Amino acid sequence: MWGCLAWCAVELRCEAHPDGQTDGPVTPSLPVRSVPLPLGAFPSGGRVIGRTFPSRPAAMSAVLLLLRGSRRLLPAAGTGRVAPGSAPRRDKKRWVRAYLEMQRLREAPRRRSERPGWDYHAEIQAFGHRLQENFSLELLKTAFVNSCYIKSEEAKRRDLGVDKDAVALNLRDNAELSARGMEFARSYLTRSFEAAHPRLPAPGVAALVSFLTGQQLVSYVAHNLALHDLVLCEEFPAPPAVLHNTFFAVVGALLGSSGTERAGLFVRDFLIPQLIGKDLFEIWEVVNPMGLLVEELAKRNIAAPEPRITRQLGVSTVLPLYFIGLYCDKKLIAEGPGETLLAAEEEAARVALRKLYGYTENRRPWDYSNPKEGWTAEKAISSN
Repeated sequence: MWGCLAWCAVELRCEAHPDGQTDGPVTPSLPVRSVPLPLGAFPSGGRVIGRTFPSRPAAMSAVLLLLRGSRRLLPAAGTGRVAPGSAPRRDKKRWVRAYLEMQRLREAPRRRSERPGWDYHAEIQAFGHRLQENFSLELLKTAFVNSCYIKSEEAKRRDLGVDKDAVALNLRDNAELSARGMEFARSYLTRSFEAAHPRLPAPGVAALVSFLTGQQLVSYVAHNLALHDLVLCEEFPAPPAVLHNTFFAVVGALLGSSGTERAGLFVRDFLIPQLIGKDLFEIWEVVNPMGLLVEELAKRNIAAPEPRITRQLGVSTVLPLYFIGLYCDKKLIAEGPGETLLAAEEEAARVALRKLYGYTENRRPWDYSNPKEGWTAEKAISSN
């Protein structure tokens, strides 16, 4: 708009008298073309293709009138005001949310105790109520104290010049509770798997127990139980090893507070569900599944399996597919797919082993209402 007010594209060749009058129609002596001319190019008037330019004062007056009218119609620049009758742009400040989220992610993590509204004693009590367990407050507080925290606090006191007698903290770490809880959890899980899967051999049971009590899985469960906000340690966020020890210290505190029954249910409810969606041989690594299958069949006085190709597809292509069936006494006991004959045979052996051990994908779900849970917990304690 401003360019239109300041410049005019005309097709002309002008001839003007000094007194501002013209001699009639102007005859162009050059080929007519578009030429941009400023409004004040003709101070004394002129004639352009049959139209006469006004004088300079008149032209400037017209421009000022147009500018005043346009200011009423256009929104004020830089003030954020919108002209009446025009809808505001909805996407004007959509960058604010993304900017604030980016700033939040850039901030270094802070302890929950460094923020307002923190009461450690109330949080410890709320932890037990949230899990619906009756803890002894002294044992539960001890379960959250790690040895690294005690060492770091004592080092800070030494740096501040505190007397040697006052340097030592009157705190006990959770090493004893953690060891006790770990031993109980492993014994309880072993007894539970032996009762639920009696045909599963000891190496398979040990693999399941090691998986459920491993650092990666236990630290994940502990983080989802918000133990990282209550644990007392030197580093923040708490490393997985600290969360692992703290979780089993909580189990040990529950064992000392409520007995074996509640501690066993706690381990069952929070650790055993982590097996949902997991395959047996993802946890238990068997190097030679066919050899293990032959051993298991020999224990049951069954002949060795014979592999046979049942189906195949795309043998001459880059991605072939084979189906190998295992036959015992002319009966198909398992079938498995694979990109090679060896891979298909091993997969068929794994399928047969799952059937023998009763650990198939369509097995019955875990019985969480078993009334014999107390008996299992008592046996776990007696085995310790």
